[in-house]
Amino acid sequence: MHRLYKMLAAASEDHDFDVDFNNGALTIEFEDPPARFVVSPNSPVRQIWVSANVKSFKLDWDAARDEFVLGDETLPNLITRQISVHTGSQVF
Repeated sequence: MHRLYKMLAAASEDHDFDVDFNNGALTIEFEDPPARFVVSPNSPVRQIWVSANVKSFKLDWDAARDEFVLGDETLPNLITRQISVHTGSQVF
């Protein structure tokens, strides 16, 4: 989550969104069009839950890959794809 926050914080300087990391949850807010994405850990089940673009995603821990995944997609890839869908432009 810290790596994702740092990556998004750097990208937010060049794109129209703000990112905040507080109490273990990551929030990404957009002004135009207005929206809020939330990335939060669910430690008891070793998942990360993402709410973005009126959808929910549950990523599972993949010990072999040492990261959270949804199918073959990693957490950073999912977030950057959802940001690109929302903004209509490629962020990374």
